[in-house]
Amino acid sequence: MTIDERIEYLMQSIESHDRQIGELTESIATLTGSSATLVRVTNEDATSIRTLARIAEAHEARIAGLEGGQQQQH
Repeated sequence: MTIDERIEYLMQSIESHDRQIGELTESIATLTGSSATLVRVTNEDATSIRTLARIAEAHEARIAGLEGGQQQQH
């Protein structure tokens, strides 16, 4: 392999690595965006679950109050 062939091979190798770094950078950006979306949706779900838990507690208290009131009448 001549020095010119080696230099050409090295230049092609460097260009290939540059392309791969660019592709990896794009992939990382996509994954970061996906992770941010997942965190946002998870936080929204957690808020909804807490709201539903409060509603269920209120309903349980109301039912317990109604049942307690009926038992006292008998």
